[in-house]
Amino acid sequence: MAPPLGNDVHTFRSGHRHSRRSVLGGLGGLAALGALGAAGCTRVAEASGKKGGDLLERLRAQGIVRLGIAGEIPFGYIDKDGHLTGEAPELAKVIFKRLGVDKVQPVPTEFGSLIPGLNSQQFDVVAAGMYVNPDRCQQVIFADPDYQMLDSFIVRKGNPLGLHSYKDVVAKKAKFATGTGYAEIEYAVGAGYKQGDILIVPDQVAGLNAVEAGRVDVFAGTALTTREVVKKSAKAEATEPFAPLVKGKPHVDGGAFAFRPTETGLRDSFNAELHKLRQSGELFRILKPFGFTKAEMTDLTAKELCGG
Repeated sequence: MAPPLGNDVHTFRSGHRHSRRSVLGGLGGLAALGALGAAGCTRVAEASGKKGGDLLERLRAQGIVRLGIAGEIPFGYIDKDGHLTGEAPELAKVIFKRLGVDKVQPVPTEFGSLIPGLNSQQFDVVAAGMYVNPDRCQQVIFADPDYQMLDSFIVRKGNPLGLHSYKDVVAKKAKFATGTGYAEIEYAVGAGYKQGDILIVPDQVAGLNAVEAGRVDVFAGTALTTREVVKKSAKAEATEPFAPLVKGKPHVDGGAFAFRPTETGLRDSFNAELHKLRQSGELFRILKPFGFTKAEMTDLTAKELCGG
């Protein structure tokens, strides 16, 4: 849950590419984002010179942590009632409470502004289900992933063209769509699909509509978003999840919280609590209401996804 190359102005979600998901995909959340946008106007205190940082101590003293979110369901968004929710904010509430910080405050921004906003002190941590990749690891430090994710297609009922991979899309000369800034753009191009022939739509809802209307044969997205969006469709279905090929090898993405490079102390404390939640099964119970399954639980580490 997807910037152009370089500064993460919404870069792919895996490896060295544009980010993973679309910007500001909030079903009913956009108005609330505007109302809460003022939260981003106050910058947090400047970084400490202490080794490992002292942000956790300052957050405990303040009693509140500011979360950078991108208004994207199900990762981090404001719901129709104006409440902060999503897999990352709900996980943040649990972990930061365990760390002695009782309140969380959303700072809504576009996905491509999350890393710049974090590093310019506009909020304390990115809580947006951000994919860990080597480019981003040069700019921020990550906790270990709280979920992993495969890809899936939205196709017409019965999958008449037999599309189960990007290679299938190329071989069958299928009309292909994916979302704005999605990593799936590069996965398809890497399989041999001409980028100029890809239909780019805002999100998975628009992708479902395009498939149902016959404008495209297939829409590519994350396994989670595709299976959720087709639940009420009479015309379309989601394919079985699969790992896209990156440099000829199956690739699995992982999403995590991001911290400023100086704040290793906060990152390490966060990681310690995250690992406890993994081991107890509480992590899955927190993420399950947002459509995550046990297949999305992971033992991946940030070090692995950062390239070693």
